[in-house]
Amino acid sequence: MRNSSSARVFAVSVASAVVMVSVVVRLCLLTSGAFAQGPSIPAAPATPKRPVTDEYYGVKVTDDYRWLENWDDPEVKQWSAAENARSREYFDHLPSRPAIKERLKQLVAASSAAYYELQFRGGTLFAMRYQPPQQQPALVALHSADDPASAKVIFDPNAAAGKGSTAVDFYVPSLDGKYVAAALSENGSEDSNARVFEVATGKELADIVPRVNFATAGGSLDWKADDSGFYYTRYPQGNERPPEDANFYQQVYFHKLGTDAKRDAYVIGKEFPRIAEIQLRTSDDGRWLLAAIGNGDGGEYAHYVMDSTGKWTQVTHFEDGIVAVKFGADDALYLLSRKDAPRGQILRLPLPHLVLDHLNLDQAKAIVAESSGIGADESARASIENFVPTPGHLYVIDIMGGPSRVRVFDGKGHALAAPPLPPISAIGQVVSIGAGDVLFYTSTFIEPPAWYRFDAATGKATPTALFETSPVKFDDAEVVRDFATSKDGTRVPVDIIRRKDTKLDGTNPTLLTGYGGYGISTKPYFVGSETRIWLDQGGVFVFANLRGGAEYGEEWHKAGNLTHKQNVFDDFIASAEYLIGRKYTSPAHLAIVGGSNGGLLMGAAFTQRPELFRAVVSFVGIYDMLRVELDPNGAFNVTEFGTVKDAGQFKALYAYSPYHHVKDGTAYPAILFLTGENDHRVNPMQSRKMTARLQAANGSDRAILLRTTASAGHGMGTALDEQIEQGADVYSFLFAQMGIEYTPATEK
Repeated sequence: MRNSSSARVFAVSVASAVVMVSVVVRLCLLTSGAFAQGPSIPAAPATPKRPVTDEYYGVKVTDDYRWLENWDDPEVKQWSAAENARSREYFDHLPSRPAIKERLKQLVAASSAAYYELQFRGGTLFAMRYQPPQQQPALVALHSADDPASAKVIFDPNAAAGKGSTAVDFYVPSLDGKYVAAALSENGSEDSNARVFEVATGKELADIVPRVNFATAGGSLDWKADDSGFYYTRYPQGNERPPEDANFYQQVYFHKLGTDAKRDAYVIGKEFPRIAEIQLRTSDDGRWLLAAIGNGDGGEYAHYVMDSTGKWTQVTHFEDGIVAVKFGADDALYLLSRKDAPRGQILRLPLPHLVLDHLNLDQAKAIVAESSGIGADESARASIENFVPTPGHLYVIDIMGGPSRVRVFDGKGHALAAPPLPPISAIGQVVSIGAGDVLFYTSTFIEPPAWYRFDAATGKATPTALFETSPVKFDDAEVVRDFATSKDGTRVPVDIIRRKDTKLDGTNPTLLTGYGGYGISTKPYFVGSETRIWLDQGGVFVFANLRGGAEYGEEWHKAGNLTHKQNVFDDFIASAEYLIGRKYTSPAHLAIVGGSNGGLLMGAAFTQRPELFRAVVSFVGIYDMLRVELDPNGAFNVTEFGTVKDAGQFKALYAYSPYHHVKDGTAYPAILFLTGENDHRVNPMQSRKMTARLQAANGSDRAILLRTTASAGHGMGTALDEQIEQGADVYSFLFAQMGIEYTPATEK
């Protein structure tokens, strides 16, 4: 997954959407019968049309709902409140909703603790620990992955804010493990201040560093070796730049512990682009600082290294095709290159002994070659997704159309024993813990995830005590991996979760999801108890690995970005047609779900093929592609989507922009839009305008609903209680629209 903030959060958003869908699915038993929407829905609020016409390259485009973009207008807030009240009236009269909400609470309470975002520094293992039914994950330190009882809470957002409004956006321990700096934000805003905690006592220091993170360029920090302070990403403050640039021009500053942040020193960044996205990393020995600079969200990176004297050297440029750089334990940089190698190769570049007198990318040597890409076997098309250098070993994580594999090499690129993985599984994270050993997190669709330790000396993997448990089993279920054929003949992988005795008679209620953007891949994750009852009643759950992701490397990504974005929608529609053609389901039984970039996917799918779907759930989506770049985060997306300032890119954007392809009198499926007032990644006006346009145009009697959450943003940092409320709304909506009746059942 890319470091770019937009891409990272888009990925989290769609994963959250898919999990939420599957959570609701587990709640009900399916019974046959006529489809019904449940209680009648109140009339939509009056939404006047106030046309505004723009002209692009001789094309006149009229926007009737431009006025809904202005959240500072009391009329817009009144309209949004009326839409929320209308949706609330509908949800609260769905007879299944109270039981669904209660079941969600029970399932969450029965879930085990989950550990993620592990880091190992100073002999201490740090992690975010989510322990239901807490509202937010807590930051903890452990002696080892085999001793979860040793976990000591360093910072608990649940104690800091009773309603769960505070969230940890990211954290970084000092190199010796003495301190932890954490970026904290409120109400899903991602507008973070850095706070510092002493690990041994959990005591918070007086230091507060403002605006180290935001939704546009994200944020990062890392420590100086002597614990005297940390380098961090800083946004413009005060009157340093005009208001329209407040969330751009990210730079690197240094904060000395115990001093006022107003005295922090500039380090580097004045020459970086307006849409720079910076990630920082200190080498394990503290001698070097790496700054990775993303050119917006399109996948181009430049890298700079600072030596112990404070001298910076630019190692790579945007055009070099180096997408990741990491420090090795052997005084070398390891680089993931896609230059003339779209599936990736690993290069090694020696570092000077002490200072950067000279560091030339031409001196880098390939030690892990690109896969051949030849043959039908997906392993031949494997793309390097990530890598972790450790003392004496190099771990390479490949993606093969969605599932993962791990390869292990020595320092010269010779293959060594590697841990075996379950079929159709994914690697979520690999953490170096010293002596060449690593911890790695793996998951499948139907087995709970777990952390394993890989012993480099013996070449064996053993489970740790950091594993998740589920109250249900999937012994009678299977994952079928197949391929749909897209419009241009491209084979598109689909992962189908079903019971082994599923009958292909076209009547199975089916949930289809996808993403297709930013080079972010749709990978296996444990669907858990939420899918158990769905499968018991003949339901089918499907993931499509669309172009625009990186399931087969950078070529797969570029085939679905910029002017090629329509390929993503063609792939998704082909996946739906595959399910119908193979008689898994039918349009009357097919629902789709997606979030953020996946919300754009939803909008394109139902505007291009409205007859293909019965119901749609779209989280924090983008719909007006001609206006998105005018928002701060939208400007970062130009390198992925394109811009209306380019004639060719405008033509492509206008050709699929969902908002501009809503047609009056068309019978649309039932649609639920969800957004958050504090979303700084996708402007909530996107959902407002799309809702208004569809309510005016819809030729069917199916519900078009808008749900706006005042205490949430793009999805990160949302309190558990709100997630449960949202889940109950989403699934009672889906059940009502698809004719699914809730009946209490015993979980397997």
